[in-house]
Amino acid sequence: MRANKPYIIGLTGGIGTGKSEAAKFLETLGAVQVDADEISHGLTAPGAEALPEIREAFGNGVFEPDGSLNRRELARVAFEDPGNRRKLEAILHPRVQREMMRRIDLAAEEGVKVVFLNVPLLFETGVDALCDETWVLLANPETQVARVMMRDRVEREDVEIRIVNQMANEEKAARATVVVSTDRPIEKTQAELAALYQQVLKKL
Repeated sequence: MRANKPYIIGLTGGIGTGKSEAAKFLETLGAVQVDADEISHGLTAPGAEALPEIREAFGNGVFEPDGSLNRRELARVAFEDPGNRRKLEAILHPRVQREMMRRIDLAAEEGVKVVFLNVPLLFETGVDALCDETWVLLANPETQVARVMMRDRVEREDVEIRIVNQMANEEKAARATVVVSTDRPIEKTQAELAALYQQVLKKL
């Protein structure tokens, strides 16, 4: 007999809105997260399965001399050209989604009640169809730019290109079950996330 499917919450938001911090905080409350970025990172680690296709699609210029992926260069190439971005997504997204499904099934077997899918492109890739509800984190675009410039040590222009290539905050908010602002002290955001999570547990 198949184990009961966990209640699935999609967690998303634009670059620099604090998704990773929110997911880590929810884990401290006992939630289980499936992190699409972490899966993608694993698929592109040295010797991993996606590298041959990436080399075939983008050439040796996105690789280091030792054969490892130059992630910053790949991001630059992908975000500067929508065609390149679609090529990269076609390589990575099906693999990421297969692994996400495997982890959801594993959580079900372990009796996990709630799983958060931490997916930056939740709506863009259709993963929201797997979710019982969706939580979107929003921040002012200027806050997003400042956070990413500091975190990734990149120029403003690089961050702005990445923001433009993502779904607009307004559209994410319109499609979400819950919208959480991160334009405030982190303690206030965490308090709201904790209250929302407790509401879900009560509902279940």
